[in-house]
Amino acid sequence: MDETVAEFMKRTILKIPMTEMMTILKAWDFLSENQLQNINFRKRKESLVHDLVLLCEENRASVNDAALLDIICEDIDLFDMKQFKSSFKKILQRALKNVSVIFRDTEENAVWIRIAWGTQYRKPNQYKPTYVVYYPQTPYAFISSSQLRSSIPLLGQALTIASKHHRIVKMDFRSRYLDSLKAIVFEEYNQTFETHNATTPLQERSLGLDINMDSRIIHENRIEKDRVQRMTQEIFGDYPQPRLEFAQYKLETKFKSDLKRGILAERKEPLRCLVKFSSPNLLEALKSLAPAGIADAPLSPLLTCIPKKRMNYFKIRDK
Repeated sequence: MDETVAEFMKRTILKIPMTEMMTILKAWDFLSENQLQNINFRKRKESLVHDLVLLCEENRASVNDAALLDIICEDIDLFDMKQFKSSFKKILQRALKNVSVIFRDTEENAVWIRIAWGTQYRKPNQYKPTYVVYYPQTPYAFISSSQLRSSIPLLGQALTIASKHHRIVKMDFRSRYLDSLKAIVFEEYNQTFETHNATTPLQERSLGLDINMDSRIIHENRIEKDRVQRMTQEIFGDYPQPRLEFAQYKLETKFKSDLKRGILAERKEPLRCLVKFSSPNLLEALKSLAPAGIADAPLSPLLTCIPKKRMNYFKIRDK
């Protein structure tokens, strides 16, 4: 597939809303069922388009194949940013007489929204706004903390209707770093945060061993350090992690003991506690625990599942 066809294919795929992507690709019937199943539709659109163009190159797509996809795309309603803004603003203003909504488009195909909330009788409070970053053609919006919790359901409703999505995904996931949240949600952190070669053989990395140590100890240490390094790399990858400041775990469990006596054994209510891990860069700190000898490898899935589950608020109960 030459550059002209590749560019035509790229521009055509970019026109397809994320909500209609799978439907249109199936109607196109150019990619195999196996290829469609292996596509990660949770990525940001730019990354997804790149992957799709590569698949088209593998299948040796022609200009006629790209033209057929373009015809299929004509049958769908494309995302209209102007209509989205108008609809979003009208929904809020109908529910609240006094509300201020300001939009700002960015180069990353995202729209920033600043909302100053008022009431039926009070003007909008410009000192306590809510900020929203919405990525068109995705079900994801990033919302700043708001003191008016009662406004969150209305905000979600406005986003859902204006974006024409069935729902806006809600996740227990917070951070001050929008780039990190975005990278994890769209599963891009293994690309956008990568800064060094991940193919360096383990044996070439410094193990920090004393040259005067017994050779058998050196061998055992080397094997163990290689194992820890390998498991750490499998879990976290060999690139810097996105920045999160904390992870919070609410534990709720009943007291268990073979001795069926005592105050705790007779307690019907579960025991509750809150565990919070915090760090300027929590994921990077977790990644360093096993190699530093502070924790065994592999770490608990409760700690390593944060990027995969895309949440840093957890509730743990007895099964």
